[in-house]
Amino acid sequence: MAPRRSKSSKNPPIFSSEFLIQNHADIVSCIAMVFIIGLMFQATSPVASLFITMQHNLTINDSDSVQHTVYSTGSKDLFAVSFYFLICIVIHAVIQEYVLDKLNRKMHLSKIKHSKFNESGQLLIFYLVSAIWGADILFRESYVTSINQLWDGYPHSNLPFTVKFFFIVQIAYWFHNYPELYFQKVRKEEITGRLQYTTLYLIFVCGAYFLNFNRVALCVLVLHYAVESLYHLALLCHFSEKIDIAASIFTVFDVLFVLVRLGTITLAVLTFWFGLAQSSQPAIDVATGNYNTYIVRINCLIAVCLSQAGLMWNFITFHLRKWRERSGGNKRLRSPLKKKAPKITVFPEDLDSLPEVDQNAAAENDSFRARKIKK
Repeated sequence: MAPRRSKSSKNPPIFSSEFLIQNHADIVSCIAMVFIIGLMFQATSPVASLFITMQHNLTINDSDSVQHTVYSTGSKDLFAVSFYFLICIVIHAVIQEYVLDKLNRKMHLSKIKHSKFNESGQLLIFYLVSAIWGADILFRESYVTSINQLWDGYPHSNLPFTVKFFFIVQIAYWFHNYPELYFQKVRKEEITGRLQYTTLYLIFVCGAYFLNFNRVALCVLVLHYAVESLYHLALLCHFSEKIDIAASIFTVFDVLFVLVRLGTITLAVLTFWFGLAQSSQPAIDVATGNYNTYIVRINCLIAVCLSQAGLMWNFITFHLRKWRERSGGNKRLRSPLKKKAPKITVFPEDLDSLPEVDQNAAAENDSFRARKIKK
């Protein structure tokens, strides 16, 4: 699970930090196995099921008298998040050792590129899997057949198993990014950036899940993850020195990035400003999970718009900086004035210290200057 040590290296002390970093995946997998084994025994099964299975379930009958199990949100979801938090750490270590580390050995990257390559590789797999999984849910649950599905029937507190499990995994994954900063020995210069986007993801996913805005959040996450997977794929191609392929993917990403920002703001305005306003409530009803009040909707809309504006601002400033660098480089190349090379005078005492080839070249230059002066 964890990165293997070479046979020649000494084993660190058991209670040391290095031992924990090298064996964290094995330790975490053993803890997760305790919960799985607990399901096999009647005495521990109720406790173990709190962590592994989805809680807050309810059986309902549809119009054809067919029973369906649906799920709501609640405090017991924290048990499931903590268990799948452990699973995410184990999967992270497996991908790191059996995929990314093998690729790194072949490419011989520098320390900075090595860290960026690992980050992009992990995020690419997560974004791609989440985008495909989320798109499958959207089509299976018919959330994309009509835009009204995003707000009709709110509060959407009766969730199908796939939707609830999707959000539990999302929350667990972004939580697991915090200890990974320690386990992966992330450089201090990169910690701030990773903490920033991890915290923002966590706030938005948790807010959408516990406020029952899961449908619009699912649509936004699928769009965002699909575009971000392109970005990290382009970065991996760039690190692999496949410059032409990376440039083509970056071009596609630039176009889709802007379109997704506009699409996200459009979905947010339609849902929070127009759709949910039709069934707005004067006060929050925690018992039924109805948070459709004017203040909550406006705050959610502002948060989405500010996040998209921040992403767009970073996108524009990045490209403006690149454009200035290119234009500045072109001006230097097109400059018609060339600086004359300074004349270098070699004294006889310095000539003896030069190699033989350089001595001959210096002598020839001196004789050429002497002939020029005589003329």
